[in-house]
Amino acid sequence: MEYIKINGLDLKAGRIALGTWAIGGWLWGGQEEQNSIDTILKAIDLGINVIDTAPVYGFGVSEEVCGKAIKLSGKRDKLLIATKCGLDWYNGKVFRNSQKQRILKEIDDSLRRLDCDYIDIYQLHWHDKNVPCEETAELLNTLRDKGKIKAIGTSNFSAELMERFRKEAPLATNQPPYNLFERGIEEEVLPYCKVHGIATLAYGAICRGLLSGKITEDTVFEGDDIRRMDPKFKAKNRKNYLNAVAELDNYAKEKYGKTVLELSIRWILDMNIELALWGARKPAQLDSLEGIFGWNINKEDKAKIDEILNKYIPESIGAEFMAPGE
Repeated sequence: MEYIKINGLDLKAGRIALGTWAIGGWLWGGQEEQNSIDTILKAIDLGINVIDTAPVYGFGVSEEVCGKAIKLSGKRDKLLIATKCGLDWYNGKVFRNSQKQRILKEIDDSLRRLDCDYIDIYQLHWHDKNVPCEETAELLNTLRDKGKIKAIGTSNFSAELMERFRKEAPLATNQPPYNLFERGIEEEVLPYCKVHGIATLAYGAICRGLLSGKITEDTVFEGDDIRRMDPKFKAKNRKNYLNAVAELDNYAKEKYGKTVLELSIRWILDMNIELALWGARKPAQLDSLEGIFGWNINKEDKAKIDEILNKYIPESIGAEFMAPGE
């Protein structure tokens, strides 16, 4: 594992974080709790010390499961727990809500579910246009001063919003979607974070499994699985993306003796991203972790990767479809 320093935190953060959206079950076709607990415990055993969750992931389920697993591990003081605020739900419908009373309720609910006294990284999940982000920043700074949180983060924030946010609170992290197929942050968001010392936590590292090397044209997604809504998984687009995955896999094997999954996550780290969030809900999905470290992708190989991507995907599709209602 490689580790980096995040402003405001004493403990160094492992550069691979465990993403637990799927562990909540919601929008992933359900989930089995024991599998989830075993996955979190295995991640901790492998050296992952950042666990990222959110209240909306399963409407509290993900945080509760994370809390159970962390308690079983007995390693709370060696872990960095990251969760979020600013989303609400009613009858399964999610919407943005950064009202003060909502966030004050969320922080206490999250602490209870996680069975913790404090949260290491507390992130505003999405910007709520009905509440100035400066007001939310000031509120989160108050929670930090009270010791309920240690570091403040944002998620899905533009450079402009981060600039406004930073006027009222120290911003330690920003969490955007970023992977080989979704690179919208490269123009403004990533440079802004670099200039201002904001650690980037890239979610969707293997693009909802598309870069795992295990999805085929015949793979069927059941129930409420979010991939049924992702334009990249529609038949007309999936073939192009899978052709790119196949060539990237061959290139990774020939050049590095690696898989496309290992290449995809190493690429994120070598693009000067501090942390890559690896979503997993079965212990076996973490078996490739060791293969991420001990090597790097050089400038020439990055150019070759871009060539492969441009060959099959001349017009990329972003992650905008995931944005909740305003």
